[in-house]
Amino acid sequence: MTFDSHTRHFAGRPVVDVPADGPLPTVDGPVSWRIALWHFDETTTEHKLSEEFRVAFDRFVAQAGPSVESLVVGSWGYAAFHPAPIAQLCAVASRLPALRALFLGDITFEECEVSWMKVGDVSPLLTAYPALEVLRVRGGEDLAFSPVRHPRLRELAVESGGLPRAFVGAVLDSDLSALSDLELWLGTSDYGGDARVADLAPLLAGERFPGLRRLGLRNSEIADELAEALASAPVVPRLRRLDLSMGTLGDRGAAGLLAGQSLTHLAELDLHHHYLSEKMAASVPAALPGVRVDVSDPQEPDEYDGESHRYTAVSE
Repeated sequence: MTFDSHTRHFAGRPVVDVPADGPLPTVDGPVSWRIALWHFDETTTEHKLSEEFRVAFDRFVAQAGPSVESLVVGSWGYAAFHPAPIAQLCAVASRLPALRALFLGDITFEECEVSWMKVGDVSPLLTAYPALEVLRVRGGEDLAFSPVRHPRLRELAVESGGLPRAFVGAVLDSDLSALSDLELWLGTSDYGGDARVADLAPLLAGERFPGLRRLGLRNSEIADELAEALASAPVVPRLRRLDLSMGTLGDRGAAGLLAGQSLTHLAELDLHHHYLSEKMAASVPAALPGVRVDVSDPQEPDEYDGESHRYTAVSE
């Protein structure tokens, strides 16, 4: 899998692109506005905010700021050269008083590989927008988080080919009392994804985020270990949806998960993009009647020099 298209729906709303010039299009009902300006300058040597994007974004805020409830930010120049406009977003918070949902990094692989995207510390966005309810971030290079307190955030999703241990730890150290949906793309160690099961211990033990109802530990090279840990994790009984998709889950992990505590209380178990045998892929939904189980998109490991290799859906 690669990011080969832009999102068309976000926060339960259709996405409408902000035009490069002229007035905003007339919309029928609530929408998520998408602002993006891709440009590539191979002579760029300074990693600084794209001036072209800055101007375009200020223009959009002047046009629609008070009414914007949901915002998708695409390319901010060339994301491998230009850092994400986090400081600019924070600076205009008073001009976006209705903003409740934000997706930073809706960028395809043709515009920039996820591992090259310069994002930085995204937690200032939560400080700047205390009423924000949904935050989704995509990125790779220098992706960071700092512990933060936020009483309104319900959904946090971080898409990455490799999520650093320090990032995971800072999220778990945060006070997010309203959080009900947490999605972390852990990725691979080749791209900085060095978080392991032990780093998730406070989360799996149910010590963090008491309102959590959906947990996604996705796109992970340690999917088997995660499944085995979740088999007895105290957080599981409170969940309605569990997502271990897009990773390297094999028969060992699935067997461990099924051998543990009951999962029949779940509404949904997402395991798509997996390395299960046909027999195991059939066994999981059979063992969980009434649960929506997704075991689509089976993968085959690659064999090199007598060794078997599994891959996450997203890495570079």
